[in-house]
Amino acid sequence: MLKFKLLLWAFTQLLKRQIKHNPDCARYVEGKSLAFQIRTASGVGRHYVIRNGTIHSSAELASNPQFTLNFRDAAKGFAILAAKDSQAAFLRGLGSKDLIISGDFQEVMWFQGLTAFLQAPKEISPYDRTAF
Repeated sequence: MLKFKLLLWAFTQLLKRQIKHNPDCARYVEGKSLAFQIRTASGVGRHYVIRNGTIHSSAELASNPQFTLNFRDAAKGFAILAAKDSQAAFLRGLGSKDLIISGDFQEVMWFQGLTAFLQAPKEISPYDRTAF
């Protein structure tokens, strides 16, 4: 459970860093107002608020978030959130009911776009480059 809590806290720090140092990420969150939470079925989790181009989080759970990512338990949550193939891991989690998403799915899709800023830039091999 500690790894899950640490991951949720680190998620906030990574997003803050991206917003501060990546102008594209700063533009992405500019003007956005969103409250969401990531939690387990047992109630362990974190609440996030994006407002005025900044992100804040707290270890408390919100009573009325716009969407919630609810994992079966902390181990499943950590495994899905830390997976290298994150999109496939999310889909597998949804299929196996290890992850249940509730709330506004349009905001969930916006959030998926935000997490793309946390992905390492893809390196292109010199052999895969073409002039056109």
